[in-house]
Amino acid sequence: MTEPAKAAAVWKRVLAVILDFFTAFFVFGTVVAYVTGDTTSTGFNLSGLPALVLFALMAAYFFVGRRYVGGTLWDRILRIGRPQPKT
Repeated sequence: MTEPAKAAAVWKRVLAVILDFFTAFFVFGTVVAYVTGDTTSTGFNLSGLPALVLFALMAAYFFVGRRYVGGTLWDRILRIGRPQPKT
């Protein structure tokens, strides 16, 4: 029988959430801005519906990543495993 995975250190979880937030914000923000034409010389400026689309994409990223994929990008990079349920 294999040992259940240990819970990751708190600092790793906090760091992963912060890095995931910034990564998702800049990647999805740039994509939404490019599609809607809201790019600027310094990046993007979203308001109204495009900003809501960005918020929805970010929420979906965290939901799908944590629930169905087994971890977000930075969860995987920092090797934060989900503890397996005891059987």
